Formats: sequence, C-alpha cells, structure tokens
Amino acid sequence: MNRTNRKLPNILVSGTPGVGKSLMCRLLSEKTGLDWLEVSKLAIKYNCLEEYDEVYQCPVLDEDKLLDNMESIMSEGGKIVDYHGVDFFPERWFDIVFVLRTNNTILYDRLFERGYRGKKLSDNIESEIFEIITEEARASYKNEIVHELQSNTMDEAIDNVNRICQWIDQWTIDNK
Repeated sequence: MNRTNRKLPNILVSGTPGVGKSLMCRLLSEKTGLDWLEVSKLAIKYNCLEEYDEVYQCPVLDEDKLLDNMESIMSEGGKIVDYHGVDFFPERWFDIVFVLRTNNTILYDRLFERGYRGKKLSDNIESEIFEIITEEARASYKNEIVHELQSNTMDEAIDNVNRICQWIDQWTIDNK
C-alpha cells in the first residue's frame, strides 16, 4: 500500500480507554466525512475475538486476523482508526497518529463510571500516568507523525477536531 496513491489521509486516534477517542473520532468524522473505524466493532464484524480474559473482563483480540481484514479498507485512504492500542498496526497505514491524554482524576471518574474496577481500573490509570500508549506510538511510528492532544473537556475535543481539520486541509494540498 503506497501512501501517495491515497486521495485522503489515514489517521490513527489512540489513548488509554476513557480519554475521549470515540467522541473525538465521531466529531471528526461528522465534520470531514472521513470514515470512522472503531476497531472494537470491526473485531466483532470480522470475528476477531478469541477467548475471554477473566482478569480484564474482555475478549482477547486476534490482531493478525483483524489486520488481514482491514488491509484493503485502509488502502482506500480517508479512514480514522479508533483504538487504544497502536503497536500492531502497520506504519504504512497512517499519515498521522494522535494520542489523546487526560488528567488522571478525570480519567479515573470516567472509567469508574463505565464499571472499571480492580486491576482493570488501576492498570488503565497507570498506563496513562506512565504514558504507555504515547511511548508505544513513538516506538511504532516516525516521531514526526505522533502527536499528543489533551482531552479533558468538550472544548478541548472541539479544538482538537479543528486542529486536525487544518492538518487534513494541508495534507490534501501537499498530496495533490
């Protein structure tokens, strides 16, 4: 898959669960017309969920099967991929990567409201504290395409969408 053949960019939006990825992706998709791909929904659609993890209370993702199913979709361009993990997606798929970050107190409240408890809650809070997803993104993609965005409030989400729209406009000009 060659990036230069795409007429529209592919964007990866990542971050710890609860940082506002889905909200921002929905707003961005509505504003730009780019296709929002929720990896959790694709995993169900393509039957990519394996055994159940009792500790984290969720099914385990078959990453290879998911990637096989996403390959042709991603080659079209114009996709916003929404997922908390970054390190298994091919670098060639994305033109830019955004890692959303949230204040730990806000994140704790959001996750608790979702029913996260015990190890699942503490591991996700620690992931945010130690910037695990940011570090994975920087290790998996060229540093110049990885950007952190604060996502504590609705105003920040809207500002982030507007900034990304400006980036898309420039990408489109640069790749005509």
